[in-house]
Amino acid sequence: MAFASSLLPAPVTRVRASTAPELAAFQPARKGVSLAAARRRGSRHGVRAEVNESGSTLAADALSQVKHVLLPVTDRNPYLSEGTRQAAAATASLAKKYGANITVVVIDDKPKESFPEHDTQMSSIRWHLSEGGFTEFGLMERLGEDRKPTAIIGEVADELELDLVVLSMEAIHSKHVDGNLLAEFIPCPVLLLPL
Repeated sequence: MAFASSLLPAPVTRVRASTAPELAAFQPARKGVSLAAARRRGSRHGVRAEVNESGSTLAADALSQVKHVLLPVTDRNPYLSEGTRQAAAATASLAKKYGANITVVVIDDKPKESFPEHDTQMSSIRWHLSEGGFTEFGLMERLGEDRKPTAIIGEVADELELDLVVLSMEAIHSKHVDGNLLAEFIPCPVLLLPL
């Protein structure tokens, strides 16, 4: 509150409308015209407002076009991190609701041989997706490549012509995925789930 008490009110200033030709149609409001009078005048001139579709309706329409979803797994937790579990649940839910296929890509810069719990992780992925109603899905492993996971996700999304990538913000916060490069490398929408 100490900061708020140090603020002083700013003086009110007037801004004059530009005389640019593009703005000629917009006359400044006259003093003393009430909102009710302006509404009545608008109705005489045929002005009316239309209700647009809500953002949630537009989002639902966009998701109904999704037919192939990618779930990237970038963490080394054999039982999956909380963020990856949430992403798996969201992926299964979206795919089930819209009849989409799922492809999982497991990405790690170390080869499979250096990760003794690899089979446990694969089993965990299968279990989490089956909990969401999916027993059949595509599975890709991109292990031991010395490349950024963001580039690999973009390459897979491009090769498979995917419609959506579902990713947890945890992958970005843990520096597995570079959030700045998502728009550059991934050719389809990315659904980022909060932690």
